[in-house]
Amino acid sequence: MNCKIIWLTGLSGSGKTTISKSLYKYFKKNKFKTYHIDGDNFRKKKYYEKSFTKKSITENNLLIINSIKKIMKKYDFIIVSVISPLKKTRMKANKIFGSNYYEVFLNPSIKTLRLRDTKNLYSKADKGLIDNVIGYNSIISYEKSIYSKIAIDTGKSSVLNSRKIILNKIFDENK
Repeated sequence: MNCKIIWLTGLSGSGKTTISKSLYKYFKKNKFKTYHIDGDNFRKKKYYEKSFTKKSITENNLLIINSIKKIMKKYDFIIVSVISPLKKTRMKANKIFGSNYYEVFLNPSIKTLRLRDTKNLYSKADKGLIDNVIGYNSIISYEKSIYSKIAIDTGKSSVLNSRKIILNKIFDENK
């Protein structure tokens, strides 16, 4: 089996980490070699966790892609959960990994994002305390991909149903 890259993308609070953990548990339970890259944790290791410029976001995403290239022969699945708002970095991942790349755009409503605001980003932004919540009150907007992807409204789809949608897409295409 060639390593499949499942790239979960969407705004903060869209469910990337929660769904990636559910996928990880499923793959481990079913004896697949699986690795998870979480954007927040990856960013902390690179020492620019508070910098959200286009340059630092691009650099972070390219570092994730290069990390995947180095380890992908060891795994059946690599799950990436990162906002990755810039279309060009996701397009690069799509080009590099080809048919083994599954982009999953998690797209709940802003109302849902505010309700799930575990980091208090949206409430701080609403109060004018921060001005860099990507896709919300930042100069960086979320750029939608122009190619086929899996899109899930995680405000309407449960974690298990979202996982099922992703797994069906991956395993149906590989029959």
